[in-house]
Amino acid sequence: MSITSKNIRNVSLLGHSGSGKTTFAETMLFEAGAIPRRGFIESGNTVSDFTNIEKERGNSVFSTLMHAHWKDSKINIIDTPGLDDFVGEVISALKVADTSVILINGSQGVEVSTELLWEYVQDFKTPSLFVVNQMDHEKADFDVCLDQLKARFGANVVPFQFPLNQGSGFNKIVDALRMVMYVFPKDGGKPEKQDIPESAMPRAKEIHNQLVEAAAENEEGLMEKYFEEGTLNESDLAKGLTIALSKQQIFPVFCCSSTLNMGSGRIMGFINDIAPSPVDRPDARLENGEFLPLDSNAPTSLFIFKTMSEPQVGMVSYFKVYSGKINSGDDMANSYNRTTERINQLFVSEGKVRKPVEQLVAGDIGSTVKLKNTHTNNTLVDKSLGYNIEKIDFPNSRIRVAVKPPGKNDMEKLMKALHQIEEEDPTLHVEQSATLKQTILHGQGQLHLDLIKYRIEKVNNISMEFEKPKIPYRETITKMVNESYRHKKQSGGAGQFGEVHLRIEPYYEGMPKPSDLNVRKEEIEELPWGGKLAFLWCIVGGTIDAKYSNAIKKGIMNKMTVGPLTGSTCQNIRVCIYDGKMHPVDSNDMAFMTAAGYAFKNAFNQSSPQMMEPIYNVDVICPSESMGDIMGDLQTRRAIIQGMGTKGHYQTISAKVPLSEMYKYCSTLRSLSQGRAKFTSEFSEYMPMAANIQQKVISESQSDLVEA
Repeated sequence: MSITSKNIRNVSLLGHSGSGKTTFAETMLFEAGAIPRRGFIESGNTVSDFTNIEKERGNSVFSTLMHAHWKDSKINIIDTPGLDDFVGEVISALKVADTSVILINGSQGVEVSTELLWEYVQDFKTPSLFVVNQMDHEKADFDVCLDQLKARFGANVVPFQFPLNQGSGFNKIVDALRMVMYVFPKDGGKPEKQDIPESAMPRAKEIHNQLVEAAAENEEGLMEKYFEEGTLNESDLAKGLTIALSKQQIFPVFCCSSTLNMGSGRIMGFINDIAPSPVDRPDARLENGEFLPLDSNAPTSLFIFKTMSEPQVGMVSYFKVYSGKINSGDDMANSYNRTTERINQLFVSEGKVRKPVEQLVAGDIGSTVKLKNTHTNNTLVDKSLGYNIEKIDFPNSRIRVAVKPPGKNDMEKLMKALHQIEEEDPTLHVEQSATLKQTILHGQGQLHLDLIKYRIEKVNNISMEFEKPKIPYRETITKMVNESYRHKKQSGGAGQFGEVHLRIEPYYEGMPKPSDLNVRKEEIEELPWGGKLAFLWCIVGGTIDAKYSNAIKKGIMNKMTVGPLTGSTCQNIRVCIYDGKMHPVDSNDMAFMTAAGYAFKNAFNQSSPQMMEPIYNVDVICPSESMGDIMGDLQTRRAIIQGMGTKGHYQTISAKVPLSEMYKYCSTLRSLSQGRAKFTSEFSEYMPMAANIQQKVISESQSDLVEA
């Protein structure tokens, strides 16, 4: 079968954990003849959820690419995880999907993850349809689900179908678009078409008229035809509904039982007939602000939206072709890092099974292996081009833990394994903090990090433990102090001598020069950890030779790197070197570096030192019934509430919270809201610490400090 851009359909399956996405995907593949028999999650033999960790857990952790052919379409299907901890997998799927199929558990209704996922759907402006699944469940209620969908997502939610006998005896679906009733055999599969019963006809006609009007509204010719004839034929309906779906003017609702294989074939037909192709979607945005039309005759470009390491294979790169055609054996330029990659093999994926192909056209999704210098979010282009497709904006981390160092022999292996996972998972950040002397993992939630630990232990056979991460405090001063220090050492041969007189004071932008000192040179150092050091050379009369100024500054910087209070870095301090003494034989760089360091440390301790702690902007979205508990918990964390509001059906809280109080907040919030709240956090500023908290932090740190 010849594949063109126009007959490709790229579909992402979204929904709360337990809504049946993986089973639905299995049924789609079976109905399309892509697999000879359906697998089941309980048996661990589904095409999606093929990794050992997913089989053990019984739910999706990674997104899985599959494909099926239906009539004249190739449908690429991306099954995604339902838990918010793995939101990176969802976002990468939405980047390349042209339609989202959002599954709803028929007995549970609209659950929290569905509402959270909807924000990403809206960000990408992805055409979407809802499928109320598990209609065979004894507590299934299609109308309750439909009412919730309309209440949550607006009046554009429109049923295309409704069940006639939901519950344990479910086997009939009324299709209001085609005005027919589908009656399924006991074992599911291909239904028999029957007339709609009189009892269901009024509802079916009302919905059908809604759909006709929605289709007619999008094109003048269709509207005229609708007024003349009072209806539209199937071809006109498909044309108008494709436009309405593409513009998010309509969100169709279907129903099915993926477990019993009842209803998925009709949804596949709708995707084939109505869902937009890549050609029907807006042009891709480039990083330079321009747009890239999807054209299979243009020079080739493709975007890597996911990478994953597989045993015995290495790195597998998943991509979407955004223009031109990619052929096996093509050389492509990575426009991000200016390297060249050869596409030795092209594959279409069926879960863990990859089938080689010779060519993929614009709009299609495929995979390749063993790219050397290309990673997620990179663009590969024809060598004549040089643009980058706009990258996926992955969310900031919400939780941080420290990795307890294993034995020396395992540390190098552990870091290599962690960086490999980081390359696969852009929502994980591995930080090796020289300041804190810890390896910090930043992730989306406790489950996210627990699964990283599982992978390290099971796949890499390395023991890994978590511990509480340290806080990157800062130290500064609040008043001016003059101090001096003489370093004198004589032990046979050449000695060491250096005497430094200095002044330290708080530094701020635009600070005037000291009126009582003669400033010969001023240097403003941007410190690597933030903040500044202003270094003023005010020596008059040659009491210290200017050649020692760099050594004196280095001695001060050494002490600022490991602050006197807690060993944290120091910032925003002005140091004036105004006097001192030197010896014609015994003075050297080391002597003055030592003298300056001790003079600075002694002055610092006398200058009313102040600890600064990192403050984060925290935004919480929660249901109203959890608002009180969440507010109370934030107040115990020394939060300063900045504001409250509403967002759709949810309440919002904005607060400034010290990082030291955010440890395990992700788990606490989940417990307080029964999993129905989420939060984002972003660094805001450093603020002075309260005196009682400062004393506690200093006391706890003293035992860890080593004389610098």
